[in-house]
Amino acid sequence: MTHIDPEALVASLRRLQKDRSATGIVHHLERIVQVVDRLFGYSGAGLMFAEEDRTLRYLFATDERGRSLERAQAVTGQGPCVAAYVGDTAVTTVDVRTDRRWPALRELLHPEVRGVAGVPIRLGGVPVGTLNVYQDAPHEWQESDTQALHAYAHVIEQVLVASMEADEKAVLADQLQYALDYRVVIERAIGYLMGKHDLTASQAFTGLRKQARDSRRKVSELAAELLGEQGQRNVANPDHVV
Repeated sequence: MTHIDPEALVASLRRLQKDRSATGIVHHLERIVQVVDRLFGYSGAGLMFAEEDRTLRYLFATDERGRSLERAQAVTGQGPCVAAYVGDTAVTTVDVRTDRRWPALRELLHPEVRGVAGVPIRLGGVPVGTLNVYQDAPHEWQESDTQALHAYAHVIEQVLVASMEADEKAVLADQLQYALDYRVVIERAIGYLMGKHDLTASQAFTGLRKQARDSRRKVSELAAELLGEQGQRNVANPDHVV
């Protein structure tokens, strides 16, 4: 069980919020992840961010085991961190290797990645990535764990906002803005598929992503096409409501 010292958490958050290092946004994000890892005694931590097609990609992890977790989720499109992003909520698992929700992960994970927790990172109230931690043994996560992760996710959000407000032209800042621009279109397409086929949000997104990959197109382009077809049907039948 993780024991989190509230005073240590507050002091650490204040130091990170005041530190606006000139070495760049990515270095600052790496430092936040390292602090999360050391302060709370997790086996490792990492960050994932969404690309333009709403697919999570690995940005930074504290060790190779954590990199295996993030890469496995990027490849399969499933896992606790993907679920945290798609559902915009904290997601935990006692043992990701035996969790039936994500069967494709096991073969791609380092054997010492077991308990996993992830929380969304938001910009403008919209999730654009996740902050993730893992333990090298099965782990019962406590509410204090997710509260602490949410607090650090908020610090990351402040760093990102400050960077974008300063008009930093780094690749990450551009990527985040692009993700925000296309998120609305993709979300509307997911809602359309959920209503039409009685799917969950995760199922709708997975299907949309697979169809885009199979046709070698961007998810955002396919989403816009679906919405265009929906609009045409509604014009042809004004009484139709999706």
